[in-house]
Amino acid sequence: MDKKDKKSKAEAQREEVIADENVQAKQEETGAEQKQDEPVMSELEKKELEVVQLKEKLADAQGEIASLKEQMLRDRADLENYRKRLIRDKEDAVRFANENLIKDLLQPLDDFNRALEAAESTKEYAKVHDGVVMVNSQLLSTLEKNWGLERIDAVGKEFDPSEHEAYQVVVDDSLETETVMEEYIVGYKLHGRVLRPSKVKVGKPNV
Repeated sequence: MDKKDKKSKAEAQREEVIADENVQAKQEETGAEQKQDEPVMSELEKKELEVVQLKEKLADAQGEIASLKEQMLRDRADLENYRKRLIRDKEDAVRFANENLIKDLLQPLDDFNRALEAAESTKEYAKVHDGVVMVNSQLLSTLEKNWGLERIDAVGKEFDPSEHEAYQVVVDDSLETETVMEEYIVGYKLHGRVLRPSKVKVGKPNV
């Protein structure tokens, strides 16, 4: 290759380099122009945008608060209704607590009425006695079997202040301990607990 060809090749390479530099410079210039054309947001506009965003967040928060308040009011109303229902159920439970007991007493009451009607129609008052005895036995049996009622044994038993109430006390030389000699009013237990003590006459040893 002669000197002329080498020179032509070198010039061509320089021209390519220059062309590339011109292209790059033009691109940078174009980019700078585009940047200059882009709108620049002012500080006031930024503040206004922030205000708008804050208002949107505030509106969302207020909506959520309103929803929670509504839910709270509903829950409070439900709780109040539940409380009233509990009170009503408790009152009904107290009012009808003795329902089964009353049902059990209806049959003896019917029998007692029938005994009275029979005595009135026949004028045989012996039937009244028999009817009362029958009703008394039936009533006591019902209360013992269904309700745990128990009659307290008193006469001839050693005096027990937890079960017997002394209405009268007499001295008896034949006694070694305080003993119930007579029963004025029958005492009862309910499921083993004294419901009413027996009213009794107590014999006391002469010591």
